[in-house]
Amino acid sequence: MSAEETIANLSTETRSFAPSKNFVRDAIAKPELYAQASADRLAFWADQARELHWHKPFTKTLDWSDAPFARWFEDGELNVAYNCLDRHVLEGRGDRIALYFEGEPGDQKTYTYAELTTEVKKAANVLTGLGIVAGERVAIYLPMIPEAIISMLAVARIGAIHSVIFGGFSAEALTTRINDAHANLVITSDGGFRKGKASALKPAVDEALAGGHASSVENVLVVKRTGESVNWVEGRDLWWHEAMDAASPEHEAQAFPAEQPLFILYTSGTTGTPKGILHSSGGYLTQAAYTHKNVFDLHP
Repeated sequence: MSAEETIANLSTETRSFAPSKNFVRDAIAKPELYAQASADRLAFWADQARELHWHKPFTKTLDWSDAPFARWFEDGELNVAYNCLDRHVLEGRGDRIALYFEGEPGDQKTYTYAELTTEVKKAANVLTGLGIVAGERVAIYLPMIPEAIISMLAVARIGAIHSVIFGGFSAEALTTRINDAHANLVITSDGGFRKGKASALKPAVDEALAGGHASSVENVLVVKRTGESVNWVEGRDLWWHEAMDAASPEHEAQAFPAEQPLFILYTSGTTGTPKGILHSSGGYLTQAAYTHKNVFDLHP
């Protein structure tokens, strides 16, 4: 390629900056990780997975016999929500802050691990009371509020599958994703806040479900966020806060197979029908835990 055909790069950066000695000393990840992973990658990932809590320990790390489908830790059993919450409470970290929230209007809220565990247990009981069982799908169409986190963890806790749908998507986009997943429940809110004003969400859900377009949905749980009035369908719609107030704070996390589906994340749909990407529990949780610990240098 001639000089005339190349694109000039005017922002080349060749400098590098070494971390401080104190940072290197205190970092969780050590250079030995590279050698361990290179020497025996399956043993390496088995060691990382064993840092999680397993209700039933696995004996098989990877089954690659049906490529390109990989089955990780398939004979083991665990609960994703238990690993995210309960074990930290039981290990004495219940008073540590698990979640900081600050909304666009300036409202703030914090949840300790113990408080968040209680909320997720209550939400799990709400879902079970609505007939949601392991393997069923729950669509989550919420703004970035604590209830979104609580919903995802509660769905995972009972072995169901969540599908988070971006709060800016249209009713048509909602219908497509709900139908593809055959979701039995939608969790939404009256609205959220965007650019300094309330933005409605539930009308898009109502439109998506109108006329039987998404016939698999039996209930809609609605979080009261903005206080705006909403259309209400008796027998289908329920207020989140009312259901949570009536729910028991006691819930025992059941073990599920490591290959239990965890969530479906849909592609944008800009080049055709949105395609659902399915993640299972054990492998996804192992990678997420490893990344947060070693890449983000997440200390206790």
